[in-house]
Parts: sequence; structure tokens; C-alpha cells
Amino acid sequence: MASSNTYRLSCSIPGHEMDVRGLASTFFPEGAFVSVSRDRTARVWVPNSSENRGYKEMHCMNGHTNFISCVCIIAPNETYPRGLIATGGNDNIICVFSLDRPDPLFTLKGHKNTVCSLSAGKFGTLLSGSWDTTAKVWLNDKCMMTLQGHTAAVWAVVILPDQGLMLTGSADKTIKLWKAGRCERTYSGHEDCVRGLAVVSSVEFFSCSNDATIRRWMVTGECVEVYNSHTNYIYSVAVFPSGQDFVSTGEDRTVRIWKKGECTQTIRLPAQSVWCCCILPNGDIAVGASDGIIRIFTESEERFASAQDLQTFEDELSKATIDPKTGDLGDINVEDLPGREHLNEPGNRDGQTRLIKEGTNVEAYQWSMSDGRWLKIGDVVGGSSKESSKKVMYEGKEYDFVFTIDVNEGGPSMKLPYNVIDDPWLTAHNFLQRNDLNPMFLDQVANFIIENTKGHTLGPAPASAVDPFTGSGRYIPGALDSRQGFGTDPFTGAGRYIPGSGTTGTTPAGIADPFTGGSAYSSAAFQKSVTNIYFPKTDGVMFEQANPTQILAKLRELNANAPEDHRLTDKVLDNLEKLLLTVSDSKNQDLPTADQISILWRTSHWPEDIVFPVLDILRLAVRHPEINAQLCGGTDGASLCNHLLGLMSPQGRPANQMLALRTFCNCFSGSHGRSLLLGQREAVLSRAADLRSVCNRNLHIALATLVLNYAGILHGRPSEIEAKAQCLSVVSSALEVVQDKEAVFRLLVALGTTVAGDNTAKDLARSLGVSSQITKYASVSDPAKVGECCRLLLDELQ
Repeated sequence: MASSNTYRLSCSIPGHEMDVRGLASTFFPEGAFVSVSRDRTARVWVPNSSENRGYKEMHCMNGHTNFISCVCIIAPNETYPRGLIATGGNDNIICVFSLDRPDPLFTLKGHKNTVCSLSAGKFGTLLSGSWDTTAKVWLNDKCMMTLQGHTAAVWAVVILPDQGLMLTGSADKTIKLWKAGRCERTYSGHEDCVRGLAVVSSVEFFSCSNDATIRRWMVTGECVEVYNSHTNYIYSVAVFPSGQDFVSTGEDRTVRIWKKGECTQTIRLPAQSVWCCCILPNGDIAVGASDGIIRIFTESEERFASAQDLQTFEDELSKATIDPKTGDLGDINVEDLPGREHLNEPGNRDGQTRLIKEGTNVEAYQWSMSDGRWLKIGDVVGGSSKESSKKVMYEGKEYDFVFTIDVNEGGPSMKLPYNVIDDPWLTAHNFLQRNDLNPMFLDQVANFIIENTKGHTLGPAPASAVDPFTGSGRYIPGALDSRQGFGTDPFTGAGRYIPGSGTTGTTPAGIADPFTGGSAYSSAAFQKSVTNIYFPKTDGVMFEQANPTQILAKLRELNANAPEDHRLTDKVLDNLEKLLLTVSDSKNQDLPTADQISILWRTSHWPEDIVFPVLDILRLAVRHPEINAQLCGGTDGASLCNHLLGLMSPQGRPANQMLALRTFCNCFSGSHGRSLLLGQREAVLSRAADLRSVCNRNLHIALATLVLNYAGILHGRPSEIEAKAQCLSVVSSALEVVQDKEAVFRLLVALGTTVAGDNTAKDLARSLGVSSQITKYASVSDPAKVGECCRLLLDELQ
């Protein structure tokens, strides 16, 4: 097949009635692609079988009540062997279509504003970005998790091929990397909205922006290249299979081909906004634009358009009008322009533009390297791009423009303030919302802004504020020695009392129950059998062991040295002692009194530097049915939860953080505690996950146990997939930093319990890259339970 190394028009497809906003190559039929438009339709196009070029419409899909903004293809699976088509729109929903019917199979609802970007991953996962500043992860018809962190619209999303990593690009000028639902890294560099993202490999990606640049990034954070050629907003970028060459489109009416890091070809279109592009399986490029036409460009001479169609395309281009206010052509002084003789000199690069004076008119030409001639790309109309741009005051603020909008004839006019650094679509959306106007006016208002602000160059971006998610103000505890302390209190340096010590000691493999040491578990017996003794584990794991004598001694010691206004009376101490003896001895038949429970609650609010012995008593007390019912039920339950969450703040003391986690774990022993923790699950697990970076093995074990207990209570509840997704997220993020083998083991059991018997949870775990994350533990032999559990889990996820 002959190749010219230059892209030419192959065909034009005039199927849509309004802007074509998204394109994606399909898995089926072969060589097909799908387009979406502001005309609210999605259409599948297949190659003409009778000739070597051209496409025909095979399928039209309807389901949105407003403009469609984006599209992606969900890979085939056993249920849908031809794959699925997902579309997002200005009606805030995602429609999922098959090729068998025109209406959606199902719709995904959850976003509070326009869905403007979609990306599909492995095992049916779908990532969506929205003007509501969030991205969401979906599996089948359920939202698994919401990614929150951006401060403006999420214009671009993409799922990386390996390791469960996801990227989001935003109007806040940043890109964020997410793993298992948590932001791992923020990329800064663009000076305006990030509009598009494209995967190069599992470790590299491209971004494009309203700042008219394309950037190439390493996932590790480095920007390795900045590409300049476009003269206006860049809306999309698509990568060729080689991973090196790519194509981009933008508001400067162009498609640009990039090879070996250089822009080697510029193709102008007779439409202002070139919204989208995609690479087809045969290497051709599909492009969608604001004139509603899809155009296919090819390097293959066999698929070039006929001479007549090429001439028609050139004629359309030559008749276009170019407003110099776009800034694409630089400043224009008609008197200084040369005449037609200037076109006798050849250009020195593809896409180079020249302006000539033809009588009183100005014409624009572009050099075509392949044709070796200047092609007319339009007539220049309007004034110079150096027109005055004085600021206008409105409601106490300065703006580049303040437009007067008349919506209802005879009604009051409305003011629309706008700065050139703003996004016109978001500005239009906010204007409509602020004035309670029909969102159907969005296109008209946005296009009005674009048409009336062309050519005003973007001013300097405002100074960036400190990133609230990656800034240096956040304290990360870790100065504490992570080695197990002996003899000295690891939290205060005084005395010998270690909160909860002895409850998580390593148990010799092959002798005892992997959690409690209380049964005749045998590793050797396990190896001869396929029985899985590890997961699912549905009975809660508690922190029950304690040394009451040491706890009381520490309590009295700290009380003696406490400030007078915080010192406890002997009566209070005696009540705490009686309560501790009651709850720490299972043979004790005494019931805790209301006074004792009240005193325990009040003293748990002791100053944070001395409260930990009281928290240890609280940890033991919530296992008692009476206390569990009183402290975890009703409004008292919410108060207990808020108090423990406060102790678990990232700025808190590791001893208090760990004991608060253990208290939560022990709350699972009673029905009131389980109900409380299910209701507070999102807040509790989110705060717990924030503590994974604290360097303390006891804290890590408590964190792992908390997730395990949640996984156990959620087991057998397939409808709780969003809760299971959070468990998977916490486990995955904790495994990134946790080193202690007992904590790792409990995280593995939590993971196994979450996915056991739930195919949706398994698919989500696979899509998050959990298998590759845990493989390293399969060879662990000390303790043997870690390796054994890991291998069973890997089998479960196959």
C-alpha cells in the first residue's frame, strides 16, 4: 500500500446537525468508529464495503436530553462480546449503549453537572469527569468511588493501562494521579485549563491545554517536553500506536500532525473549533469540528479523496473568513502587507501562513510542503488584534468584558462579565445558573462569548495558591521509632506501660489461629488441603488483651502530674478502676453502673497528652454489651464517633490515634456498634486511611484490623458495592506503605473477604491493579500465613 507520508482528506461525513464533540474507534465492527454531537445523538460509522474510502451510518443512538459532550468504548466481555458505547452529556448523565438498540441499556446518574470526559479501563470500569469538579469510577451500573480534589471542572480523564492508575485534568490548571481512589500526585505546569489527556505508555502521558501547549509527562511527575505550535486553545490529543507520534486539534481551526517531537504537518479546516480527533485502526485520523462534519485524513494514497473532492475541500477552505482577533495570524497592518507576488517565494515549513493584500482585501495562505504551493485558507475580515482591551468594572471587580444579554424581549437585560483567561463554556453555564435560565441556551451564550472575544490573548495567569492537597503545611507523623519498645513507654518515654502491648505479637506459624492463637491451626495440614482458612472472615477481630495493673498505675502517675484543673478525684479514679476490672475480666459478673460509664466518657476528653490510659479503658469497655449499647446507640453514638475521629486527626498523637482505631475495632463486638460504624463508614475509613503514613506498627495493625472488620460485616451484601470499593481503596493505599507483616496479613485477609463471592468486587479489585500490588507477598514464608493467604487471594482474583 503506497504511503505519501503526508495526510490528505479521505472523505467528509456530514451526518450530524451540530458540533461533533467526541470520537472513538470501536472494537466492532472492524474499522468502525462512533461520533457524538451537540445534536444529542451518537452515531456508529462503518467503512463502505463497495469502495476503498468513505463511511456510512450503521447505527444511531438517542437517550440524552441535552448536548452530548464525550464518548468512549467499553471493551468486549462475555456478556457484551461487541463491547459497549458510553456517552456523557450536559444533562449530567452517562448513557451506556449496545450496538443492538437505539436506546440506552442503562444510565449512570451521580454527577451534579455536565459530564465532559470519559475513559474505559479493564474489567468494565469507567472513569468520568464533570464540571462538578469531581471524577467518578463506575463498574457496570454502580458508582464505585468519587475522586475529589480538583477545585474546578474536570475536563479530561484517562485510565492508564497498568497498576490501576487514573489521571484527571482540570480547569484548575492541574493534573492529578489517582490510585485506588486516592490522589497520589499533582502535576503543575500548564498556565490554563487542561483540556485533554492521552496515554503514551504505562509510565508516560500527554496533556493539552487552553494555554496552547502540549506537554509530555512521566507518571513519576517530570514534564519531559513542551510542544508549541498551536496558536489557540488545544482541545484534544491522540497518540499513534507507535507511542511517539501524535495528532492534536484546537480552536485555531487546525489539525496538527507531530512526528519525532516536531509538528510536521498542519491541516486547516473550514470550521473555527476542531473539537476532537481519534486514530482509526488503519492509521487514518478522524476529526470532528464545529460545522458538524466529520473528516477523515489518510496517508494512504489508495484512500485519498477524489481530485474533485479535494478541490471542493480546498474551495471551502479558501472561502472561509478569518477574524484577526483570534490572534492566529498575528497583528495585521494592511498598508504594510505585500501583494500577490509574495506568493512566488516558497515557504520553509508546512503550515506556514502568509497574508497578502489583494486590492482592499486581505487574504491568508498556508504553505503545503506536499503540494509545494501556497493554499488559500480564507479571507481576513475585521479589525486588528491590537484593539484596546481596557478593563471594565462590574460589581466591584475588573473584567476584560461585560456583555449585556437580552434573553426576553421587553424584559430586563442581564450582565455577563468575562475575562479572557476564563473558560467560555463554564462562564456560560454559571451565567445561566445564576439567572435561572434554561440550560438549552448554553451553546448560544458560549458561542456568543467566543465570537466576541476572539483574538484577545490570554493574560498572565494569577499567581498559584499553595496546593491544599500537596502543600507542605500538612504534618505527617513519623518521628516515632517504629521498633517494638521494651521496658520504656514508647509514647511518653516514662514507665513501662505500653497500650495494648502483647495483643499483636507474632504467633509461630503452624501452631495457632492466625489472629488469636487460640485454635489448633496447622500450616502443614493446610499444605495438604485446599481449604481456605483465611477468608472470608466474617467474625470481627477484637483487641482484647490488657494488663489492668499497668493501665491503672499509668493513669494514677499521669493524674498526679496533671494540671490541677484536670486532676481527677480519688472517687473518679476508683470508679475507673472498678469499671476496668469489670470489662477486662470475662468472668466478672458485675455490671457497669451509669456513673462509671458517664465518668469514662467525661475522662476520655482529658488533655491529649495524658488521655491514652483512659482510651485504653474505653477500648476494653466498648466490648461490654451494656456499654456498647449506651455509647454506640442514638446520639451518644454520633458523639463517640466524632470524638474518636478527632483523636485520629493527622496532627494527633500516635498513641491516641492507635487506641481510637482499636476502639472502633472493638465497637464491632455489639450490634449497636456495628450499626454505628456502618452508618459512619465513609468518614471512619477515610480518616483511618489518612493514618497509613504514620510510622507505627501497632497503628498499622489497628488500621488493617478496622478494614478487615468492615470487610467482614459487608461480606454477603452485593448491594454494598460502594462500601466495598472504599475498603478496596483503603487496603490498596495502605499496602503501599505498611511494612509490618501482621498488618500486611490482615490487609490481605480484608481484601480476600471483600472480593470473596462477589464478582463485581473482584472486577473492581482487578481494575485497581491489586494483583500486581500483592504478588510480592506470595513468596513470604515468615510468617507462612502471609504467603499462603496471598497465593489464595491471587487464585481468587484470576
